[in-house]
Amino acid sequence: MSFNTFGKMFRFTTWGESHGPAIGCVVDGCPPNIALSQKDIQKDMNRRRPGKSKFTSQRKESDEVEILSGIFQGKTTGTPISMIIYNEDAKSRDYETIKDKFRPGHADYTYFKKYGIRDYRGGGRQSARETASRVAAGAIAKKVLQNKIGKKFKVIGAVIQLGLLGCNIKNWKDKEIQKNSFFCPDKSVTKLWEKYLLGVRKSGSSCGAIIEIRASGIPIGLGAPIYSKLDADITAALMSINAVKGVNIGSGMYSALLSGLENSDEIRQKGKKIFFKSNNAGGILGGISSGQDIIASFVVKPTSSILLSRKTINKKGKNTEISVKGRHDPCVGIRAVPIGEAMMNCVLLDHYLMNKAQCK
Repeated sequence: MSFNTFGKMFRFTTWGESHGPAIGCVVDGCPPNIALSQKDIQKDMNRRRPGKSKFTSQRKESDEVEILSGIFQGKTTGTPISMIIYNEDAKSRDYETIKDKFRPGHADYTYFKKYGIRDYRGGGRQSARETASRVAAGAIAKKVLQNKIGKKFKVIGAVIQLGLLGCNIKNWKDKEIQKNSFFCPDKSVTKLWEKYLLGVRKSGSSCGAIIEIRASGIPIGLGAPIYSKLDADITAALMSINAVKGVNIGSGMYSALLSGLENSDEIRQKGKKIFFKSNNAGGILGGISSGQDIIASFVVKPTSSILLSRKTINKKGKNTEISVKGRHDPCVGIRAVPIGEAMMNCVLLDHYLMNKAQCK
């Protein structure tokens, strides 16, 4: 299997399977002399790990990161940073009864047809367990960007829609996101969301979600047109996350509903300050950051592993039925928030370094 590496100048390669002994990643291209500790990475790992609430998978993983290389005396050395995360609570027996069946909505069928073999234990490499390694890499990227850009730099994500239920974006409060189990920025809807998701779980099904990522303090000029546009790379990064089926930058696909008068972001100057009167472009024009907040949203499909019986085929091509038992998220999109933040951080650092190399 190829293509396990992401990025150009700031790169990371992930490895490992859901039910193997460990997963991990190797980060390359990190600048030297950046203060970095295991605690810096662990903060984000704890936000993604399963078993934190009744609304996520009850698999119990501490997701504790061990740094193997690339750090000396509390600072990055500029050499590859290798990290390992041990799997502690894999229950492969949960998959024994369905090992010869293809789970609808999963990549079981395509993996088997492509490679002629698949790891049926939780999906192996196709499992969202792999995203823990991305969050570790993203934590490093965030630390570097905070060092290079300063305190004004921030990336924060939130769930803005849970299944059929949305929230009021005007009520967005960063502090509220950390106070509830849904990463929801609008306090007024969390009780309703809780009742809704409990109902979804009780029915044996699942629901999807929409996550919005906001990046502020971004310098003008990140992005390399034509074939490495900042929005193109952000889209590719977010689309690479398991179960993501669509990405918007700014108004995105909703731009089709606007007129040219409504969609174009007017530019004004007041004193020495230049500002935009709106941000339909999501902070990116012509593939280059404009200095506005970068706004991206992505759609996570409903969790495919559900208790309700579904029709499928087995490895011999015979028709059968399947019900997936075990520990699964009723809405996998909830834990996608720190993953989306991590991928945004990695893309922004990658383009920051490329911009410095060419233009500064």
